[in-house]
Amino acid sequence: MKKEILDELIRRSREELTGLEASAKSNRDFATDQEFKAESKYDTRALEASYLASAEAKRVEELKLEIQILEEVDVDASKKLGEISIGALVELLHGEQKRLYFLIPTAGGTIIKVKDEAVLVVSVFSPIGDALMGLKAGDEFEVETPKETRTYQVLNFL
Repeated sequence: MKKEILDELIRRSREELTGLEASAKSNRDFATDQEFKAESKYDTRALEASYLASAEAKRVEELKLEIQILEEVDVDASKKLGEISIGALVELLHGEQKRLYFLIPTAGGTIIKVKDEAVLVVSVFSPIGDALMGLKAGDEFEVETPKETRTYQVLNFL
């Protein structure tokens, strides 16, 4: 199940990368096309396109790094270490609700459906992700939210 989640995250990132690369090229071409030179000092189309192309190029590089990071995740690390680490699929209990969380260094906040089960991807840099590192089944931890302090229990992890 962890490999399926990771593969889906990589697939989504590659898909976004492909679309963004095409968009960045289109905006770069527009910004440098002589036909779209400014006709007056108020004509900022080419300038705006160059800003957009620059931001898209930056995001392209971020996505490439994200894909590289995802490809290097060891989904068996927690099993080897005997504790929750990057690549772990964790079942948590909060109140009466059981939820699955997939712990990785990037792409936090994404929800992946696997076999009719929703899995929330959490970054190790998030409050929950940070608190989970090094825990074992049965451990409890608290996370401060703007509204309350939430208590979670680790039911199990893979």
